[in-house]
Amino acid sequence: MMLLARIVLSVGGSLINPGKPDVEFLKELSALIKKLSKKHQFAILCGGGQPARDYANAVRGFGGNEFIADEAAIMMTRANAFLVASALGEIAYPSVMEDFTNAAEAAAVAKDKIIVMGGTIPGFTTDADAALLAEKIGAKKLINLSNIDGIYDRPPKKPGAKKFATLTHEELVRLANEYDLRMAGTNFVFDNIACKIIARADIETHFIYGKDLAQVEAAIMGMKHNGTVVKG
Repeated sequence: MMLLARIVLSVGGSLINPGKPDVEFLKELSALIKKLSKKHQFAILCGGGQPARDYANAVRGFGGNEFIADEAAIMMTRANAFLVASALGEIAYPSVMEDFTNAAEAAAVAKDKIIVMGGTIPGFTTDADAALLAEKIGAKKLINLSNIDGIYDRPPKKPGAKKFATLTHEELVRLANEYDLRMAGTNFVFDNIACKIIARADIETHFIYGKDLAQVEAAIMGMKHNGTVVKG
């Protein structure tokens, strides 16, 4: 059996559920993954998006601490993961993974299935979870799909913001340290812990606007795309 290249897809919650589940997007993404799964072994890490933030804020409103708020958000990431697995159908591993060890075991045993995960433990973002999943299963490529089309030299909405075509891991860590303030509403496109994990593991990472599936396919296939590539 041919050894397939392992790729982790980090799918932002804003793409999966921007207010309600985006069924058409999930169908189209699933069709692309199915088509390309003959040459690649995929694992998918799902974010929580606005529903996760809403639930976390509700918990805070009830007087819950940040640990409990994180737990609520994690539940929503797993609900999103369930949606993605449902869209994939029989090609998805039959249960949503909740920890890295089980995910790695499933990836090793069920090579013809796609592993789907949500968040893991309070205090970690799904960015960090995606980076750790890639490191754990030995994936040398991580593709981050979000509603932002790459890495910019400043927040993309600021005047004069310029997108990078390529960055080194060191340059990405430096940007994350500047702009990821670890405060609600100030998050960088990929948090600084995640950036450090992909740097130490030397994981090539691509940042793509997730709704542009032609660009997503190009990143998976190792072709040029209009996002940002981080390596070296």
